[in-house]
Amino acid sequence: MKFAIYGENVTVNDTMREKIEERLSELNKYVVIDEAQSARVTVKIYGGGLKVEVNVPTKVGLMRSEVVHEDFSTAVDLAIDKLEDQIRRQKGRLSRRHKDSLAENFIAANTDDEDETPVRTKTVYAEEMVLDDAIMHMEMLSHSFFIYRDADSEKIAVVYKRNDGGYGLIEVGE
Repeated sequence: MKFAIYGENVTVNDTMREKIEERLSELNKYVVIDEAQSARVTVKIYGGGLKVEVNVPTKVGLMRSEVVHEDFSTAVDLAIDKLEDQIRRQKGRLSRRHKDSLAENFIAANTDDEDETPVRTKTVYAEEMVLDDAIMHMEMLSHSFFIYRDADSEKIAVVYKRNDGGYGLIEVGE
């Protein structure tokens, strides 16, 4: 991950820069962060302290946090902690909700051949992951479905939101 660190009315020195880069690098253990993307950190004077804003683009969406504190080091720590909490909360919520097998929620998709709306084409690359991670990616992207390659079966699969609030899974057969 690249780093874009800016100071507004504050000079960001090497020590500050190293602290930010060190803490942001810890996020790699939670989510996949594209090496071509830049994490943007802005430090500015705000009220009685420093405001640290952190924006990290990931493959599932933009993560953002901001903290105001008198101490720079504490502000950075709190901002990164907020990002880690967001990730953990999302993963935990999804794993608790889907503890039981999703096999009960499988349904066949009905297509209507009489619909004459134009067809839009989009190419997607299915990344290999487990079902819970695919659901998390779908939720974080606010999509109604997500295409991925199942890590266990190595087959293409589609997880989707059902109208009743549950989830369904379509697996491609041989």
